[in-house]
Amino acid sequence: MPRPESDNPPTTWVLLRSGGNLPAETQALVQAYQRASKADATVRAYRSDVRLFEAWCQRFRFQSMPASSETVAAFIVHEAEEGRAASTLGRRLAAIRYGHKLAQVPDPTDDEGVHAAIKGARRKLKVAPRQKAAATADVLAALLMRTPDNLTGKRDRALLGLGFAGAFRRSELVALDVADLVETSEGLRVRIWRAKTDQEGRGAEIAIPHGRFIRPVALVREWLDAAGIIEGPVFRAVSRSGRVRQGEGVRLTTQSVADIIKKYTAAAGLDASTFGAHSLRAGYITTAAERGADLARIMEQSRHRDPRTVVGYIRRANAFKDHSGSGFL
Repeated sequence: MPRPESDNPPTTWVLLRSGGNLPAETQALVQAYQRASKADATVRAYRSDVRLFEAWCQRFRFQSMPASSETVAAFIVHEAEEGRAASTLGRRLAAIRYGHKLAQVPDPTDDEGVHAAIKGARRKLKVAPRQKAAATADVLAALLMRTPDNLTGKRDRALLGLGFAGAFRRSELVALDVADLVETSEGLRVRIWRAKTDQEGRGAEIAIPHGRFIRPVALVREWLDAAGIIEGPVFRAVSRSGRVRQGEGVRLTTQSVADIIKKYTAAAGLDASTFGAHSLRAGYITTAAERGADLARIMEQSRHRDPRTVVGYIRRANAFKDHSGSGFL
């Protein structure tokens, strides 16, 4: 059974707990480094998840730190009954796991009972992750045709074209600065300083060819020239009056990428609910697979570490090619 809550009030222990009686300045520095080990979006999500877990534990008088495996399993079942998505359930566990790791106490999520609870919750409620539709080259062409011929349209064309050509994650795309782009005779060299699979910040450089159809390099140059951007964030907010916003908070958010894609997929007559920020990345990989690109070269551009993920895209892209039943069905 879950342990009853102690007399001490709960705190948001994940990403906040550090070494005991350290001086305030040292403790703040430790916390800053702990937070830097995860992407900003992940930190915010973990904090939210932990607050929910602590509130739930307080409500039922269970101990949240350290938590027992029974408490975590009961929490996951409760969240599943509330209709949480599979990705949310997984993130809840990750937040609890990370908090206990920072606190240097046993991980309650590494337990067969917890594993069984989340598997059972997904199966019972039929909660499965939904994969967003791929914005392939043909789809992208349709989106680009719907962009207006104004400053916002130029920005959106650049974002769509570069996002597709670089198989960017949305966090990578909005983090780009002008200094990260180097134009050459062959195209554009783009420096990515931190990615989902590169939390240490070693960075990576990818090549964006000029191209003949989408022409991503030309789209980026057209946007930067029209907006008068020579340094700082590449993709910025544009006011309703058609001016590039200045000052703090000018950089587009990751949600903006999803909103832009949904806006133009709807304008193109597609089901916008099936598309999202990941669609550009998925679209590049799918299109490259359809055109017979080598697995290693696709991974070089997409920066996947696990080939199984890319192989999944390739299988879907080639599902009907040389089908075993094509000769008799």
